[in-house]
Amino acid sequence: MLQNGSKELSGHRVVVMGGSSGIGEETAARFAADGAEVIVTGRSQERLDRAVERIGGKTTAYRMDGADQTDIDGFFAQSGPVDHLVLALSSSAGSGPFAQLDLADLAAGFDGKFWPYVRILQAALPRMRREGSVTLVGAASARAAFPGTAGLAAINGALSAMVPPLAVELAPLRVNAVSPGVIDTPWWDRVPAEQRKELFDGLAATTPTGRVGRAEDVASAIRMLAGNGFITGVVLDCTGGANLATGR
Repeated sequence: MLQNGSKELSGHRVVVMGGSSGIGEETAARFAADGAEVIVTGRSQERLDRAVERIGGKTTAYRMDGADQTDIDGFFAQSGPVDHLVLALSSSAGSGPFAQLDLADLAAGFDGKFWPYVRILQAALPRMRREGSVTLVGAASARAAFPGTAGLAAINGALSAMVPPLAVELAPLRVNAVSPGVIDTPWWDRVPAEQRKELFDGLAATTPTGRVGRAEDVASAIRMLAGNGFITGVVLDCTGGANLATGR
């Protein structure tokens, strides 16, 4: 997976929380290709080890649960300085028709993504380089209007709303977010293959770019936000135009 790239990040330390697959792994690979020292975290040591082998470069793994405060504190107690932090944790809890939405499931969605992002960022601040960056991976559901996504919109919308005030309050540390649309990653493995293909084909037909996203599309956006020292407080849509008022 490691490709030849620029060495502009040589000597930088990058932490990708949720880096054992999908968007997180692809993001770690982008940073590693640019010469950064990359630490990927996740809950499964086996999956982390496989990801590190695929990514290559100066990549190491640290097993931790991003929802566990003890694990979070333990990580940053030994992490050393961090130049770029990417929060790419995911959770499917909280989806479904609103009338039947299980509020305990919605709370689990916040526990699986919103609160971990907040806790991790608070714990990371003493370790962050003053002119470093934080990039949150949210979701386009925050501003979309798809039936069955009100809970996901609440979780990701809360994260997106925090980005501008955090960028001002924490400056010169830069804070941005990427808001992906439908991305073909292992997150969708819970959907039967035939149903998933039908969904992807239907979305591709109504999206200006003519396809659903890939992990590398989002990773490129994250790498750009982290590397551009003049961008902060931005929530960047990465949807192939699916969020536009008019499509194909």
